[in-house]
Amino acid sequence: MAALSGKKICMLVEEDFEDSELLEPLEAMRQAGALVTIVGPTRGNYRGKRGKVTVAADATVEQVQEGDFDAIIVPGGYAPDKMRLDGSIVNLVKEACAQGKVVAAICHGPQLLISADVVRGRTVTSWLSIAIDLRNAGAQWVDQPVVQDGNLITSRKPADIPQFNQAIIRALIGVPTRT
Repeated sequence: MAALSGKKICMLVEEDFEDSELLEPLEAMRQAGALVTIVGPTRGNYRGKRGKVTVAADATVEQVQEGDFDAIIVPGGYAPDKMRLDGSIVNLVKEACAQGKVVAAICHGPQLLISADVVRGRTVTSWLSIAIDLRNAGAQWVDQPVVQDGNLITSRKPADIPQFNQAIIRALIGVPTRT
């Protein structure tokens, strides 16, 4: 049986996502047996910032709620800065975090976590350029490949994707974090 059999994951999408930060976690979660739903502001296709990858949203943010999923994954790129302007996406992330769901964000993904006001008092990591934004939002920022603080998982960059994927899988199957 696959490690994540029966688990449901929401992969958020918006234009100009970082290609590898969406595709590699998507594939890893599916290979681990999870049912992944790609959720965007609208149905339709979204293009990665590299211009080589297009993905279709399976559902709109209005069609889902945090209770539908065990986890939410936020890829980086320019997409999180666009997502944070959508109140429905912000509320989905805020409610999922409040419900104790796994919320994982990589690279610029924590920009959405700032807007959802879920980083205050938490230890996180991200792409270096938004470290100051996270600190200003009340988070303790550290320069590590992956940081898990309770149900919140953050990661820095594409090179950290394998560790990011493993942290999400471990959190979803209930394996304690190694620090």
